Amino acid sequence: MSMSIEGERETLKSLLAFYAEAGVDEPLLDDPADRFAETEREKARRTAAKPAERPAPPPMAAGGEANRPIPQRPPAPAPAAPRPATAAVPDGAQAALARELARSAGSLEELRQIMLGFDGCNLKTTAKNLVFADGNPQADLMLVGEAPGRDEDLEGLPFVGRSGQLLDRILAAIGRDRTSAYIANVIPWRPPGNRTPTPHETEICRPFIERQVELANPKVLVTLGGPSAKVLLNTTDGILRTRGAWRDHATASGMSIPTMPTLHPAYLLRNPAHKKLAWRDFLEVRARLAALS
Repeated sequence: MSMSIEGERETLKSLLAFYAEAGVDEPLLDDPADRFAETEREKARRTAAKPAERPAPPPMAAGGEANRPIPQRPPAPAPAAPRPATAAVPDGAQAALARELARSAGSLEELRQIMLGFDGCNLKTTAKNLVFADGNPQADLMLVGEAPGRDEDLEGLPFVGRSGQLLDRILAAIGRDRTSAYIANVIPWRPPGNRTPTPHETEICRPFIERQVELANPKVLVTLGGPSAKVLLNTTDGILRTRGAWRDHATASGMSIPTMPTLHPAYLLRNPAHKKLAWRDFLEVRARLAALS
């Protein structure tokens, strides 16, 4: 008998545990509940919550028009406050102005001053500094990247972040450093959030970098990454197709500068297996510089 009672207890425990896991946390009421009465109360509550019926329209007057007051127009809204000035959208006129200004520069310092005062590119309004160049402008080697990043924008110098540190190691491997190389970018102002510069922004900045290359007049030019190669070599090919083969950069004055397109250091940081390709390119650069010395 005791075993039977004990078994019933275990059964009840199991049943209660099942109810608890199912979320049942209240016992049944002692008194029976009239669920139909609750339903009627619910219907009455919903009926009371309904919006009042719209009144019938007024009777028509003798002329056929409703005998109702003429609706009044709401007062005109107050004029909106003027919006704050925003950066101008790049256009062809700004690119033409950039070409005119770039041609007028007789030295690299004059070009830098012109770019400091130029307001035709919207990137300038969000950048902290003009990133003009670094290194030795008298060097026989010039390297051109695409655009500054956060570190470059803060310091006002190109290639000072992680990609710049890798570029320094690459230059050291061919016996160079920043005292024997001149470094610049196609875009001298950092795009917000390091986004890709738009074609309009690139066309506005193109005259400046072309004049910068012309004034520096290096014996050898290296384009770092696809965007730089496309601007300075007027090509639409991707960098993996372009790199490793000598091209010529033609200046506005008719000079032709041998140019080696190669991979950008930032790309090499993401794809270290391709460092061997960049190493081959820089070996070519070292050999060409030795031949031209």
